[in-house]
Amino acid sequence: MSQKATVLFDAPGPRARRRNTIIGVVGIALLIGALAYVVYKFDKTGQFESRKWEPFQYTGIQELILDGLYATLKAFALAVVFSLILGALLAAGRLSEHRVLRWAATAFVTFFRAMPLVIMIFFLYVAPAKLDAWPGFLDWIGDDVMWPLVIGLTLYNGTVQAETMRAGILAVPSGQSEAAYAIGMRKTQVMTVILLPQGIRAMLPSIISQMVVTLKDTSLGFLITYGELLYTAKQIGAVQDYGLPLIPAAIVIGTIYILICTLLSLFAVWLERFLSSSRQGKPPAIAAPGDGELQQAGATA
Repeated sequence: MSQKATVLFDAPGPRARRRNTIIGVVGIALLIGALAYVVYKFDKTGQFESRKWEPFQYTGIQELILDGLYATLKAFALAVVFSLILGALLAAGRLSEHRVLRWAATAFVTFFRAMPLVIMIFFLYVAPAKLDAWPGFLDWIGDDVMWPLVIGLTLYNGTVQAETMRAGILAVPSGQSEAAYAIGMRKTQVMTVILLPQGIRAMLPSIISQMVVTLKDTSLGFLITYGELLYTAKQIGAVQDYGLPLIPAAIVIGTIYILICTLLSLFAVWLERFLSSSRQGKPPAIAAPGDGELQQAGATA
């Protein structure tokens, strides 16, 4: 085991291990010192006064935070579902043998991956009001500020998921598709039944990681006054009667974001273990010779 571990790199000696330990201790001490300094400055400027934390004990503020959490999770769920569907379609298009589909999917992915997400969301927010010359065009987006956020997240994250799925599909051994073609399956069946499910399994950690990014990007709805968690924090922090508790509101909302992302990461770990265990399956049972086999052996004799 030790020989395998030292194939790719030299094992550190006593001096190197001591140096790494010192660097680690110094780094942790500096991090703790920086956090302590930040806490000290917040305390000195009165950010930890009880008056600034009083709003969070009222039912109205708690309901406002729950409404922001619901809005965040709603936009996140819609964006994840739509981006996965779009990613699967774009991945299939980029792997298509038809040149027109492959070029169109490549151009779509390249454009929306290069487009800044903030600009895309803001454009979808202001475009319906600027297109009065086209009656009905994009008017349904302007009815709810959630949709510019969801569509922007879908377009950007869908292209990222497409590249992830494409890499996963290309990682599937070619023998899988060759065997499927040998038994008479069509190209669409090979892609949807054989390649895509295995590709998604192979790239599941990357897909879940992009979902976490999607969850955090829902905070961009703050720019278009969508009532998600960050916009809720701004509303709470702007209350004059409690001394503008912006820092306490940011701490509370940031903690909620961290908890949600942690739960999503734990779900990803569980799902990966579940899928790996389901692929392995149960070992075949070894049957002991029974009476029937003994009788058959006797009859043969």
